[in-house]
Amino acid sequence: MPRQPAHQVTPNKEKNPRRDPTASGERDAAVNRAAAHHYFLQDRFEAGIVLSGTEVKSIRAGRANLKDAYALIKDGELWLLNAHIGPYDYGNIFNHEPLRTRKLLVHKDELRKLVGKTQQRGYTLIPTRMYFKNGRAKVEVALAKGKQLWDKRETERRRAADREAREAIARSRKGR
Repeated sequence: MPRQPAHQVTPNKEKNPRRDPTASGERDAAVNRAAAHHYFLQDRFEAGIVLSGTEVKSIRAGRANLKDAYALIKDGELWLLNAHIGPYDYGNIFNHEPLRTRKLLVHKDELRKLVGKTQQRGYTLIPTRMYFKNGRAKVEVALAKGKQLWDKRETERRRAADREAREAIARSRKGR
């Protein structure tokens, strides 16, 4: 007669994807909020990013900052500059450099489009967000044209007018 197992064996359960919303792709690891204020964002491209060692763990921990970052095309390759990824807390002597230049991975035809568009006067490449997709770190790069001061004021005026209109509609609905 075969021996009965001492405990109940259950099949491997799926890991709860809600445990880490950044790693599962539900929440962005880093967002460049200042980009929409300082630039007119036009075309957006998804690019992979070449990371080393402890950078992925730092990004998952929310230690990435894209505030002053920009992308540059050099020697037929796309590079991310000034993106700050803080050192990993539990790293060792092989921890990464926080502000190092990182390579972005895009298809050749996308790169050709970007080269043509960035050579126009006033256009640049700005990373708008960093996130995980299928376990891989991705960066969304936007083709951007710089705003003048009066453009920023106009955007702020329009935003305030929209907010006031929404509040007025909500008040009128409550008053019924």
